Formats: sequence, C-alpha cells, structure tokens
Amino acid sequence: MEDNRFTNQVAIVTGAGQGIGFEIARQLASAGAAVLLNDIDEQLAKRAAGVIIMLGGKCHPLAGDAADINFIQQMVDEAVSKFGFLTIVIANAGITSYGEFLEYQPEPLQSVINLNLFGSFFLAQKAAIQMKKQGHGGGSILLMSSVTGHQAHKNLAAYGMTKAGLEMLAKSLVLELSPLNISINAVAPGATMTERTLEDENYEQTWSRITPAGRPATVEDIANAVLFFVSPMSRHITGQSLVVDGGWTATSPSPY
Repeated sequence: MEDNRFTNQVAIVTGAGQGIGFEIARQLASAGAAVLLNDIDEQLAKRAAGVIIMLGGKCHPLAGDAADINFIQQMVDEAVSKFGFLTIVIANAGITSYGEFLEYQPEPLQSVINLNLFGSFFLAQKAAIQMKKQGHGGGSILLMSSVTGHQAHKNLAAYGMTKAGLEMLAKSLVLELSPLNISINAVAPGATMTERTLEDENYEQTWSRITPAGRPATVEDIANAVLFFVSPMSRHITGQSLVVDGGWTATSPSPY
C-alpha cells in the first residue's frame, strides 16, 4: 500500500547527513513530506539529500551548525521559503561526550550543552513561532533523547544530563504549545547500529549480548518511532518520551 501519511507536510531534520537522522529524513520524504535536511558537514548533507531526491523524494540540503541561533532561524526561514510552510521539526542533531567526571573540563561540557540543549531548545522555539504564524494547523516537534537520560552510563554524565533535560523540555512545553495545536515529544534510542557506532568492530556483538531483544536497534527502528510521533496517528500524544532500546533499560547491564 502506498504510504502518503506526510503528503502536504514540510519537515526540518537536523543532523541528518547519515545514521538515524538520514533514515528519518528518508522515511518522511518517501511518505510524501518535503524535507529540509541539515548537517554540519556540507558534503554529507548534499550527498544525503541527493540520495533522497534520486529515490523520488523532495529534499533540500542546508549545511550549518544547529547550535547557532542565527542558523536555526535560517533553517526555519529557508524551509518556508523553499516549501511554503513548516509543520514538522525533528531536533536530531547532537554530540556524545565521554569523560570521567573528576577530570571533565569546561570546553566539552559547553559543547555538548550548546548543541544538545541550546540548539534543540531554540529550534523548537523558532519552529513553534513559525507554526503559530501559519494559523491553527499547528504541527509536531520531536526531540531526540537517549537511554542515557534514563539510566546511568559510565563516563557519560554530561551527555546523559542533556538528554534527560530534553525529555523535561518536552514535558514542560506541553503547557505552552498545546493551545497552538503543536505536539512535542521525545524518542530515546538505545544502542543503535549506525556508521559511527559500527566503527567499533565489537559493537553489534556486545550490545546483542546485553540487550534482552537480542540485538541493538537499527536506524529503521528509531525512525519508525519518530514518524509515529509526528504523524496523525499520535494526534493526542504530547509531552511523552518513548524508549526504543530492545529492553535494555529494563536490566541495564554495562557494556564495559
């Protein structure tokens, strides 16, 4: 059956040059949405958008830093300029920062806060302002959290703190965005097989062993959850966080 769930929808997906973000953008486009695809790496953004266009989707690449307030506004403006309006935003861009707490330095903390929290906060804000201007149609905003926002993970205190903060942001914004007919939710992936994680040759084997479902997630697993939250099927769901981890947080064994 043809998938046209997102016909006449316009989406921004940040950090979408590869991995989870790319799969989200690809699935949205394949289901009819026009997608502004962001990545800080210009070549990755152009290549990813090219693949989606080759597959028949509508996609416009825009390279830039999703932690920069001026660029955040530019993304919103360019999505509207290119496609006419904005209805879906996925704040997927983020960085992981490892480090022992007693030795952690200010610079990496500032970097992870800038992109994971500041960038997501203001992308949600600028998108909501645009959706409000458009009238009562509203829209959907999705924040990308992590299982590390739920369970302690060695050397990931800074990263986990930002991800837990995003889930509280989703809950808090229900009060201000619901009257505008804008839903806001979060998805918290567990271990996921991406280009980056598979640089570790033991990654799949390790996480298959300690994940109750017997394997880490695929990018399709995460994208499926994201698309549900920004689709008409979740119209009455807002302020929620969904863990997609094959059951890992139920037992939380360490991979170390």
